[in-house]
Amino acid sequence: MHVLVTGGAGFIGSQVVAALLARGDIVTVLDSFDDAYDPALKRANLQGTAARVVEGDLRDLETVEAALGDADAVVHLAARAGVRESLADPLLYESVNVRGTTVVLEALRRQGRARLVFASSSSVYGARADGARFTEDDNADTPVSPYAATKRAGELICHAAHAAWGIPVTCLRFFTVYGPRQRPAMAIAKFFELIRAGEPLPVFGDGSAIRDFTYVADAVSSVLAALDHPSGYQVLNVGSDAPVRLDALIEAIARAAGAPATLEHLPLQNGDVPRTHADVRRAREVLGWQPTVSLDEGLRRYAAWVDAGRPRQA
Repeated sequence: MHVLVTGGAGFIGSQVVAALLARGDIVTVLDSFDDAYDPALKRANLQGTAARVVEGDLRDLETVEAALGDADAVVHLAARAGVRESLADPLLYESVNVRGTTVVLEALRRQGRARLVFASSSSVYGARADGARFTEDDNADTPVSPYAATKRAGELICHAAHAAWGIPVTCLRFFTVYGPRQRPAMAIAKFFELIRAGEPLPVFGDGSAIRDFTYVADAVSSVLAALDHPSGYQVLNVGSDAPVRLDALIEAIARAAGAPATLEHLPLQNGDVPRTHADVRRAREVLGWQPTVSLDEGLRRYAAWVDAGRPRQA
């Protein structure tokens, strides 16, 4: 199978690329190597790769069509990420995440054969007050950040493309993916580095926020499973189904880092939600997929990756 991976130099994308190549697929990467964080880190993720790499803007149709070629499938991971960053520049997020996704779908329409796996986000569920697990049938029309709104818009545009042109689409709602190669601004990466440096951790709120964390290897395996089980249009949660409080997460990071944590409590920020909890039963039923890496094991692997000098292969 020939797969185009947009955002293939990034955190999840580069590891999807490696997994696809390892099983014998042909891979093309489309990435802009933008300055959301150090582009050198993204280039290092693809060092020595056997994938064809196209550098270009997701919003340019000719570029996307040239990268797509005769591919059998697209894994669309390219996006501006981060809730707080989206509050500062919503127009950029709309342009990259919404227009970029629309351009990818137009390229697929014109090509007429490839299917799509779209990276969505648990943020589409908004600020849930109840304690129930998030299911794919729950309301997802009350996002509380521009980032979340762009991901929900992406799902809706994908549904329209399926309804209008028959493009098979699987939307994967990722729940806080972490692990080797994650963006430096992500909480686990930032907390790990601050703990090792003996510096205080900025904690927004009282530590009672609850998150469902997904180790990157589990996210990658869900992408491959979605590629192998195309079926009309579907939305699936990808998480651990084992949420943890923020204060307990910090304790677990400190254990993995081998040093104590000092906290600096700050007010809650706009765009934050009190809890996330993935119900992954549908992904089990549809894809035969399930999470396999616990939080403690994932943090242990992340610490080993850092201590090994951040090798290319995670």
